[in-house]
Amino acid sequence: MFDIFTVTRSRTISIIVRKKTGDVFDAILQVPSKMMSDAKMDAEGWWYFTTLHGKARLKFNENKALGILDHQYIDEESSWNVPMRVVSSGDFSEVVITLNKPDELSNEQFDQRISEIGKMIVSMKNIIELDA
Repeated sequence: MFDIFTVTRSRTISIIVRKKTGDVFDAILQVPSKMMSDAKMDAEGWWYFTTLHGKARLKFNENKALGILDHQYIDEESSWNVPMRVVSSGDFSEVVITLNKPDELSNEQFDQRISEIGKMIVSMKNIIELDA
């Protein structure tokens, strides 16, 4: 029995991409440079770029064999540890992302971020599907 329960807000987003899983996995690793004009990667694998919330950085902790694309995202307002999976679905892939509310964001800020991230994920899907 637990004496203390931690209640965390989270949102899981799932999207189907019309490409094979390996292609989607590889494309996501390169998508920052296609979505943010100032995105640059350093020698340690961190992507640096500018967002609506100031300067940001992103680093994938990937395992292609297992479809794992977990990543850390840090901007001037918050820090996120994001579980992300690419799952095979025949000739298509499903990308599943779980977003847990960072402590430093209010519920309203989290809701706004979820809206922004949803739009970003649709853009990511479109970029991946249009790439030959």
